[in-house]
Amino acid sequence: MKIFQIDLNYTSDIIEKKISKDIFSLYIFKTPVIFTINGNDTAVSGSFAIITSSDINIKFRSPSQKKIKFDCIRFCPSATDKQYMTSINLPLNTPVRIKEEFTVFSSVRAMKINYVCHGKHVCDLMELYIKIILISISESYMNSSEKNEIFISRYSELKNLRNSVYEEPSAPWNIEDICIKMDISRTYFHRLYKEAFGVTFLRDVIESRLLLGSELLTSTNLSISAVAEKCGYENDSYFMRQFKKYRGCTPSEYRKRAANNM
Repeated sequence: MKIFQIDLNYTSDIIEKKISKDIFSLYIFKTPVIFTINGNDTAVSGSFAIITSSDINIKFRSPSQKKIKFDCIRFCPSATDKQYMTSINLPLNTPVRIKEEFTVFSSVRAMKINYVCHGKHVCDLMELYIKIILISISESYMNSSEKNEIFISRYSELKNLRNSVYEEPSAPWNIEDICIKMDISRTYFHRLYKEAFGVTFLRDVIESRLLLGSELLTSTNLSISAVAEKCGYENDSYFMRQFKKYRGCTPSEYRKRAANNM
């Protein structure tokens, strides 16, 4: 499966698909959008994904004056890849509400980081990451009964909170303030969050900041202190300790490895 383009947090007023033959596009929308397929309009909101094939006429536009915000991956699947997509019941040209947002968003960001670095095994990594994303979308499509929203209390609020954490990783996230706003205890908040997403709130905050840090280290010449500040850390030593703990190397080592693989 050949990857041609990866865009993160792209904004636009209107998207009109004009792609070469045999190139598929995976869009992950983070804002409300109206898409038109062969003249028929459908409106969606929240975190949605849609995989468009090369034989479809499609256009996306915002339902308001705000711009559309989305991630996009363009790829060319081989005949074997297309058989695989069919085998996992992956829907094409159909919007799918993303259930496992953390899995999808973090995989897209990891793809972008490795795509920029051009490592020795980058093609293998790209194929693994995109398969993770496709499987997650397929699972969301197959289990579209809105199970989480039905059985987990305050799920909609928690999901919006999690989206905000990954949209604004540098924000001063404070559990006490969140609990006061939601009018629940810290213990209940932690239990609900873990039940909804399988990870703790603190782990999501850390991961969102490290994802941003990884992007800044590979795409800018900012100092480590400046990167730490932009990621919401009050001092660079704490940023470096967490980066080493969860990424297995220091920020400087990570940047050096990325530069060597360019």
